[in-house]
Amino acid sequence: MREKLKTWILAILVLGSLVESYYLIYRLPGSDSAVMSENLYVKTDNMGPEEKVENLLYPDRMIIHMGGGKHTLFYPDSTFYDLIFNRLKGRSFESFQRRSVEDFDWDKIRSENAGIELSFGAGIPVTLLQRVMQLSPDSLFEGESIDRIWIYNVKNDSKAHAVFFSTRGDIVYEAAKADLTVQDVQQHVDFGINWTPYTVVNGDYYVPEEKLDLVEAEMPSGMYTIEQMQSNLFFDAGSTRYIPEKDGSKIYTDSKRSLQVDQELNWMSYSDPAALPAGESTSAKDALEAVDFVNQHGGWNGTYRLASTEEEKQERKVSFQQYYSSYPIMSRPQLQYGVIILELQQGTVSSYERSLMYTEEEQAVKRIVQLPGGDELKAKLAQISSGSAVKDLIPAYIPVLQRDTLRLTPVWRVTLNDGSVLTIS
Repeated sequence: MREKLKTWILAILVLGSLVESYYLIYRLPGSDSAVMSENLYVKTDNMGPEEKVENLLYPDRMIIHMGGGKHTLFYPDSTFYDLIFNRLKGRSFESFQRRSVEDFDWDKIRSENAGIELSFGAGIPVTLLQRVMQLSPDSLFEGESIDRIWIYNVKNDSKAHAVFFSTRGDIVYEAAKADLTVQDVQQHVDFGINWTPYTVVNGDYYVPEEKLDLVEAEMPSGMYTIEQMQSNLFFDAGSTRYIPEKDGSKIYTDSKRSLQVDQELNWMSYSDPAALPAGESTSAKDALEAVDFVNQHGGWNGTYRLASTEEEKQERKVSFQQYYSSYPIMSRPQLQYGVIILELQQGTVSSYERSLMYTEEEQAVKRIVQLPGGDELKAKLAQISSGSAVKDLIPAYIPVLQRDTLRLTPVWRVTLNDGSVLTIS
């Protein structure tokens, strides 16, 4: 009996030792399992779902040229925009020929020829564009970034023309083979016949001849906690220490990485200067790395579009623009919201910035408001452009924080040639 009792006691002690060893190996800070533990924790503290890069690649607007000096515009998430873009994504473009932008009379093409112009803002690398459109680029074209695609018909020509504009400004690539007929282009253009007419100004921007109806939305808002962001960004959130700053912001660090939180602006800045370089870096690879990083460290709290992949000295800045409905949300000095910004060094994220605010869009209270158009808008633009000419005009939203709600107010966002941005409401 005693021998059996000793055997049971020994078995219990061995089992207890195994359990204790398990916790020592897999639960203490600094063990190899910390990465796995953190990844599991991140999923419970998501700021939003993960996103595929393909869903972040789309034009910021679609300009429809109907001939006879008539134009209209479609914006993302609108019926005709989605219909046309989805059809174009299924078409193939091959045999690209490099030409000078001066080989074309763009004013004449814009005024006289039926066509579709896709604007990609600051530009998109061709290797990323291949993920949403069927392109067969040569090595030269593959290294470019594209800010516009213009597909149009020419009178007495049996084929449609497709031209891709390099962000360098002086070069275009024309697809000698395009899986589009003249009838296809005309059918797409015809969707704009009964839409709001626009007038082109100086070949740069378009002014609607009528007032534009937009939705103003007010929705409940909140803020992600510092603890949530620590869990998202540090391998071992418990090892961080707090460093107070004189300007009222808070800094948390684990000696390698740092998280700075500005609670007045509801804005966070994360930096990892010791991040190991991944090696070869291109604008496309860095954009993909940026998407992966956001997926793994918070997710996407809304609808976003890849806005730019700017190279600055030895760093590359990748930014994503948040949208509400069809239009971008403008970040302002007094309320930074609507953008996610990452900096990469040799393919590795070294800096990550975003708002800590979130909204509950499904509970939004909406009403229709009108933005000025026609002569009224032209007069306002003439006043603005007295110092510097207008370069771009697009509807946008300004975020206004009111206690526990966020109001998105429609405005015209006006970009001047000197780079400054103004608004007209």
